[in-house]
Amino acid sequence: MDNGKVKRSKLTLRRGLTVIGLLVVLLLAYKFSIIPNSNDIAKGQGIKADSGAVALPTPMRTGEVSLEQLLTGRRSIREYLEKELTIFEVGQLLWSAQGITHPRGYRTAPSAGALYPLELYVVVGRVEGIEKGVYHYDAKQHKLVKTIESDMRTSLARAALSQSAVKNAAAIIVFAADYRRTTKKYGKRGERYVHMEVGHAAQNLFLQAVALKLATVVVGAFNDDKVAELLQLPVQLRPLMLMPVGKK
Repeated sequence: MDNGKVKRSKLTLRRGLTVIGLLVVLLLAYKFSIIPNSNDIAKGQGIKADSGAVALPTPMRTGEVSLEQLLTGRRSIREYLEKELTIFEVGQLLWSAQGITHPRGYRTAPSAGALYPLELYVVVGRVEGIEKGVYHYDAKQHKLVKTIESDMRTSLARAALSQSAVKNAAAIIVFAADYRRTTKKYGKRGERYVHMEVGHAAQNLFLQAVALKLATVVVGAFNDDKVAELLQLPVQLRPLMLMPVGKK
């Protein structure tokens, strides 16, 4: 074999070993999470993810009750029957507050600059088909991602000045916000826009609850830091509102 062939053979061998080495590194990186998986990406967006993902039923887009009837029937109700919500009802409530309604990602509630600073969590106590725990609502995929496995209703009620509506609800919808998503564009004024947005989203959920013949109430009296700690919210999220939901 001449020197040229020997050099080409060695070069081919080195290239082959390099490719194999890269493949080994990539496999190890994936195995030990050096390369981010979907859960890590979720965490990077401020959401603590777990393997307990729950796909929600396709939301209903039409109803039998007029808007005027829903507005007339809207009342704050703090007492609930000890009955389960269905997974459809939970999904429909979440969709009404922050569901995707347009290919460009627009949602059911208006948002300044379409920046969507709100994140919704569900504290589950009695929901058919969903284990007790705390879940984050993934609006883009219309699913729940478990973040805490324990039933947190009693602890959350203590953080909300021991309100029985929070303790006895089948589930509590928690509205939290990352102010930075809005203030980075609108400055200090953006905080007002976030508060306007959570009001829109909460009213949507309220009216949807009436349409589903469910009971709910807006709760604003709670210890912000304690709620954030109990629910293990990412540091950039601040809890703004609780909405306990149950059968009436």
